[in-house]
Amino acid sequence: MDSWFSCHWKTCGCQSVSKLPSGLLVASLENYSPVSKIGVFVKAGSRYETAENLGVTHILRLASNLTTKGASAFRICRGLEAVGASLSVTSSREHMVYSLDCLRDDFEGAMEYLINVTTAPDFRPWELSDLLPRVKIDKAVADQSPQIGVLEKLHEAAYKNALSNSLYCPDHMVGKISVDHLQQFFANNYTSARMALVGLGVSHAAVMKVGEQFFSTHTGFGAPGAVYRGGELRVQSGGGLVHALLACEGAVAGSAEANAFSVLQRLLGVGPHVKRGSNITSKLSQCIAKATTQPFDVSATAFSATYSDSGLFGVYVISQADSAREVINAAMAQVTAVAEGSLTADDLTRAKTQLMADYLMSLESSEGLLEELGVQVLSSGAYSSPQTVTQSIDAVTSSDVVKAAKKFDESKKTMSCYGHLANTPFVDEL
Repeated sequence: MDSWFSCHWKTCGCQSVSKLPSGLLVASLENYSPVSKIGVFVKAGSRYETAENLGVTHILRLASNLTTKGASAFRICRGLEAVGASLSVTSSREHMVYSLDCLRDDFEGAMEYLINVTTAPDFRPWELSDLLPRVKIDKAVADQSPQIGVLEKLHEAAYKNALSNSLYCPDHMVGKISVDHLQQFFANNYTSARMALVGLGVSHAAVMKVGEQFFSTHTGFGAPGAVYRGGELRVQSGGGLVHALLACEGAVAGSAEANAFSVLQRLLGVGPHVKRGSNITSKLSQCIAKATTQPFDVSATAFSATYSDSGLFGVYVISQADSAREVINAAMAQVTAVAEGSLTADDLTRAKTQLMADYLMSLESSEGLLEELGVQVLSSGAYSSPQTVTQSIDAVTSSDVVKAAKKFDESKKTMSCYGHLANTPFVDEL
């Protein structure tokens, strides 16, 4: 215990959060589960890429099970199999997340491989070359998906830097990411001050011991803040459908304004709440149904994304090409109606209830709980309990929601669209 005297402790119910002298954040939730889930969260998402190494996080995501300085790719695979554990890696524009699932009794043995992957990779040129087909497949799947395409193009158009970087390796960089790129990115970003070590179903002392022993590296470099600019990107393709995303700059993650935008999102509609349902009860669905003669061939949902220094909020529309203009205008008019005060007490209560239910249900899975705990701790150094979060949602007022709608109505817009765009308006026509 003497070695922990300089740590800063914060305990939230069963959750414990500590900060080691190295800058590493350590969090745990002891739920006495027979299965432990350990996550390493790193501020190393695609926003930290530069023009010289665009796509490096895509390669790192795929290279997570390759040879390290302490274990070969074969040993990692067989070692995890021997103890019935699994290791997965996901990434976002903000974070890289390494997640290990193992039996509680095998915690120490399984952690060896997670530690190797996150602290001591040893990139080999021939292994990197073998990843090229997987990179191309990922990129091809993303390019053929309108849903992924409009989201990637929206970020590219919305920001001048950082958040404009794609989650996928751009075409001109496929095959050009070298071992030097990977090593330099790893050295700059995979440092203790930019990491959080999070454990579920394991004692805080055990996680702290691992953090003190293996995650004590120098401080890395930061990154410039994202600069919102607004704009438009259009991808013309065949087919009879149009996918369009229209957004403004939203709110920073964890802020009161972000709660207001989330409530507004539920108010407008975020998709069916009944499996294979029509979503006809949402305000957006109701308004676009009146704007077209083919109401069952269109859909509209509210869109929201929050980041550490910015965010996006808007509407996502899918419609027949011939009715795209009418549907997009109708969706915008619905947000304008809210901005003008078309909001009842029942509407507000329903939206807040849906948001609280969505949030609480996301914590029912170990994956959702680990992500919530890790992202909160890494961004703020503390963890807000579910009770605190739901109280902050319940505190959102009708004026907060109206203000959020007005921001969308009056702010500079960003638009991305994909499909047969002959009848799709440009952003400056809306």
